[in-house]
Amino acid sequence: MSVDEGLALRAGLAVGGVTVAALFGPLVGLGPGVVALGAGGALAALTLDAARFGGLGGHLLAEALPGGQGRLRRIAVHEAAHGLVAAENDLAVEGVLVGTLACLRAGLRCNGSTAFALPEHAKLSAPDLRRWSQVLQAGMVAEELEFGSARGGFDDRALLGRIWGLSGFDVATAQREQRRARREVEQFLRRQRRQLLAEAERLLAEAPRLLALGRPGP
Repeated sequence: MSVDEGLALRAGLAVGGVTVAALFGPLVGLGPGVVALGAGGALAALTLDAARFGGLGGHLLAEALPGGQGRLRRIAVHEAAHGLVAAENDLAVEGVLVGTLACLRAGLRCNGSTAFALPEHAKLSAPDLRRWSQVLQAGMVAEELEFGSARGGFDDRALLGRIWGLSGFDVATAQREQRRARREVEQFLRRQRRQLLAEAERLLAEAPRLLALGRPGP
């Protein structure tokens, strides 16, 4: 789900909640003033989230709560896979961010990010296309192997489509090469699972969290 979709969903839930409260509040002893106060608070929270956190406030809170470690671990596994496969393909990684707070501090509207050195040319050679196909699919494959499904990877898929679109290869070739790269990445990550999880744990330990809630004491 994108940030804008998430914001729209939260707005819809807030409006729906106010409507339900207005209809059924009197039956459970909620007066109009309580409903109005709740509506104002919900709308104010949404406005603050959009203005201050770019619609990512809910993610910040979820990552700060005790259960947030699991959310961050999924992100860490995703980003660790990008880095691991990039190293295997001799592609330089310029930085890795895990968690919404780390990304917001860097001016990014996302939950995790791995930055790579950009290629010198927009139109890549066939060997470079194969390497990027592996690297960009690595995060999604790692999530599927570790958690059974992939939640992240929208930007990865979009970038993969763009670089193949600029390549000059036909669609059938692009799809075939991407499927091949995906199989190769899956095999590699299965062999390197211990290293993948070790790197994910390192990234997770370094990930900042709002108010450091839910973290064990020293």
